[in-house]
Amino acid sequence: MLTRYNLFYLIIFRRTIVNIKALFGSIMSVTNRKKPAEKEQLIENGELNSHERSNIKGDEWNIAVLLFLYALQGIPLGLAGAVPMLLQNRGITYTQQAEFSFVNWPFSVKLLWAPVVDALFLPKFGRRKTWLVPIQYLIGIVMIIMSLNITEWLGSEEKAPTMTLLTMSFLFLNFLAATQDIAVDGWALTMLKRCNVGHASTCNTVGQTAGFFLGYVLFLALESPYFCNKYITYEPQETGLVTLASFLLFWGWIFIITTTFIAIFKHEKNEEVNMSSESKGVKDIVNAYQQLYTIVKLPAVRTLALVLFTAKLGFCASDAVSGLKLVEAGVPREDLALLAVPLVPVQIIMPVILAKHTTGPQPLSLWLRAFPLRLLVGPIAAALVAITPSLLGNSGPSYFYLFILMCLYVFHQTCLYCMFVAVMAFFAKVSDPTVGGTYMTLLNTVSNLGTNWPNTLALWAVDRLTYKTCTAENLSDNTCSSELETEVCKTSGGTCNVRMDGFYIETVICLIIGFLWLQWGRRTIQRLQRLPSSAWQIGRHR
Repeated sequence: MLTRYNLFYLIIFRRTIVNIKALFGSIMSVTNRKKPAEKEQLIENGELNSHERSNIKGDEWNIAVLLFLYALQGIPLGLAGAVPMLLQNRGITYTQQAEFSFVNWPFSVKLLWAPVVDALFLPKFGRRKTWLVPIQYLIGIVMIIMSLNITEWLGSEEKAPTMTLLTMSFLFLNFLAATQDIAVDGWALTMLKRCNVGHASTCNTVGQTAGFFLGYVLFLALESPYFCNKYITYEPQETGLVTLASFLLFWGWIFIITTTFIAIFKHEKNEEVNMSSESKGVKDIVNAYQQLYTIVKLPAVRTLALVLFTAKLGFCASDAVSGLKLVEAGVPREDLALLAVPLVPVQIIMPVILAKHTTGPQPLSLWLRAFPLRLLVGPIAAALVAITPSLLGNSGPSYFYLFILMCLYVFHQTCLYCMFVAVMAFFAKVSDPTVGGTYMTLLNTVSNLGTNWPNTLALWAVDRLTYKTCTAENLSDNTCSSELETEVCKTSGGTCNVRMDGFYIETVICLIIGFLWLQWGRRTIQRLQRLPSSAWQIGRHR
């Protein structure tokens, strides 16, 4: 449930897990994605000692720059998670929420253009700055332009939101942020001293978490009149301290100003770039895509991809819809956002705690044990949504209600991260070391897509499964199933009453699908875990 920030934490959690690579005894360093292969190559060539003691003296400024760059990256991610919460009380449909959910996809498919970012650059300007500087300028400009129109796009009580413009603008913003992520990940490996490269993952996790907190939690709190009147202002105000327009304008200028400083004062370390290496740019891109195709052709990888692509169908109702339903039922959106704060440290140390359960020959055994428990979150969340209106008082959620919500969230997160750590351990176990970075990134991409498409489908299906009737006496056959029928009902003086909420139907369907999938998935996963390592190596199947 509450997947607006779950998706984000899964993105940065893939970088955090690099810190337990020694426990896995394999190539866990590749979970940094995009440029982990660079670090591995340095170790293999003897240029980087993986056991060299870290010493941040002399790297303090570089670490600060990385933290700031990753924090900037988290701002648009946080805002993209906050917008659905803002829209939920403005009368938009779940079909429109499904449309907006596509803004989460760029970070899941950036593998498609990562080879281009890695291979093409201007040597005189810098391999990473070639992409970082113009991309961050673009992010700032897009934010400023959006700030001029966002209030109109969000709509009002009289005017519906302009969902197409909202979706396209945030989709483009997240595409730029994903591209910036590729560049920063690569720069981190050369910006830091070789003995401190391991801190790149920490900078990523801490920086993105801070940025996401600012763009999601802090923004929703300061934008909310309820929160500001309760905790900040002395006299009640009709609006919060900030608006989405002012927040976008502020951070747009921050992007532009800080990028200018980085372009002028921050220089990349000189790399050996000659004419022959420059001419390899296009060839490297072609080789990268050929390598991906070779991996995809492996029968074992195809079966694993099918598992990853379908496994989340049983969870999509609770993951994608329950948080929005709680907001619809009256839970303040800022209260839901603040639930994530105390669990951040737990989410960071969880891979270390679970490592002993995933270091054996069958790491997905933990995944299979957590699967049915996570399925139970669906009906529990649906029951909580159903009773929420009767539990909320005039002053908002009670501490007892928030305690119940927190317990459910902790249970959900525990199941989620048990499954996540287990599948990451399996990725590390089966990835061909000769192409470790590419292999891991491909599997992560499939796993991310396996999360995104069921969530989008779940949001889209809610309206289709909801049964309504019009209260107008002469329109008893009107089911308000289309905009025309809804408008006719309102024109006749009636209202569209919900007889059966599609969320509850969807929850039951997902529960059934989940347990049916488990019967097939358990056998398939156990078979995959018994395959020899040669089944996963591309050299044997060329």
